[in-house]
Amino acid sequence: MTTEHLDEHTQFERYPFRDSVNAMVDKAIDLMDLPPGLPEHIKFNDTVLQIHFPVKLSDGHYHTFKGFRAVHSNHFSPVKGGIRFNAAVNRDEVEALSSLMTYKCALVNVPFGGSKGGLRINPKAYSVEDLEKITRAFAKILIERGYISPSENVPAPDMGTGPREMAWIADTYKNLRPNDINYFACVTGKPVGAGGINGRHEATGRGLQYVIREFFRHTEDVKLAKLEGDLDGKRVVVQGLGNVGYHAAKFLAEEDGAKVITIIERQGALHNPKGLDVEAVRQWLTETGGIADFPGATFTTNGLAALETDCDILIPAALESQITNENAHRISTKLIVEGANGPVTIEAAEILQERGIVVLPDALCNAGGVTVSYFEWIKNLSHIRFGRMQRRLDEYRGSKLVETLEVMTGKKVPEHLKEALVQGADELSLVRSGLDDTMRGAYQDVSEVFHRKDKIKTFRTAAIYSAIEKVVFTYENMGV
Repeated sequence: MTTEHLDEHTQFERYPFRDSVNAMVDKAIDLMDLPPGLPEHIKFNDTVLQIHFPVKLSDGHYHTFKGFRAVHSNHFSPVKGGIRFNAAVNRDEVEALSSLMTYKCALVNVPFGGSKGGLRINPKAYSVEDLEKITRAFAKILIERGYISPSENVPAPDMGTGPREMAWIADTYKNLRPNDINYFACVTGKPVGAGGINGRHEATGRGLQYVIREFFRHTEDVKLAKLEGDLDGKRVVVQGLGNVGYHAAKFLAEEDGAKVITIIERQGALHNPKGLDVEAVRQWLTETGGIADFPGATFTTNGLAALETDCDILIPAALESQITNENAHRISTKLIVEGANGPVTIEAAEILQERGIVVLPDALCNAGGVTVSYFEWIKNLSHIRFGRMQRRLDEYRGSKLVETLEVMTGKKVPEHLKEALVQGADELSLVRSGLDDTMRGAYQDVSEVFHRKDKIKTFRTAAIYSAIEKVVFTYENMGV
């Protein structure tokens, strides 16, 4: 096994994705009066761990795997960021995503620094048994080197990983650190029965919904996008029916009255101008492995072209670099809400700005996941589920309120109102309340900066500016 600690400051090789992230940061920093040298520190990753490790799999052979864990900023501890399993994982991607995590956490006022990890592997190519061996071996190395810990570095699910992998990592940590009573807090996104929290699975999509709702509460921002009214009836195009895209589309359609007219997946795109049943499409995708032949919709194999469908809201929630300088001129929407990380390139963003298309950036829109991960981490440290101490008290007070109203008015409170008044807050409702409040506050911060700073022309720059302001404030108070 070989292990390398790589210092960002000694690396001069340039990569497109990292360049794109740095370009966004540079735009914000150029508008700020920061002490000399601090901008460079803000941009660079503090440390990057790169490892190669062998695992003996069920075929009896040893296989060598390559993994990364980057720490962008530990201005707050622990640092936070997902671990992705993907055959295309590389250092550039991990570093760029690590820096985005710093800004994302700062935006939503979550006291974490930014981190990210990745394993260069196609998880679908391995049996569950072998995948568990690989995951535990990777986790063991990260734990031993201080890159997984409740107080230092807390991973979460990302592309190619989920609650199952997080449970394996937590169990590995418990076995290696049996005296740490906070072992559950070493990772978030776990199954609810294994230290997880209700609402985490759909948190990123739910957070995106809350951001869009808050956008429509700001009439000045709505007018900027040449929109009006609320979400009801708004035509939505969603790229990617994974965790983020599915939940965002489902919630917007079922709870806000939006009309999802196009859904884009790997095989192509479905379109119905009258609206698609998101849940039915998801079930069809699960059962058949694709979206072709879904009844009641037009299917095209050119999914990329479907991004150009005329709509009110476009949600790219699949991969990075989907809207580029090649297709940005043909995008026909009023509002783009980034569900994925970096779906709009820096060049495309400039074109969209010139065309008057508003883009709500990924650092803001998909921060719901880390927000609820924060709640899960707090739950694990406190060793008590949310709502356990107050739910029945809430119910008691609600029932007394109903009784008081009935005595004073001489009339019965309607059952549906009585049920709402009496119901106590459980963990899921508290998580949703906290997430809603967090995403609203984050959007308000970004919108305030956007309108306060004349030289800021995009919400992306406003978001990064707001995040860096908060990071710098922490540095200054720490005496850095």
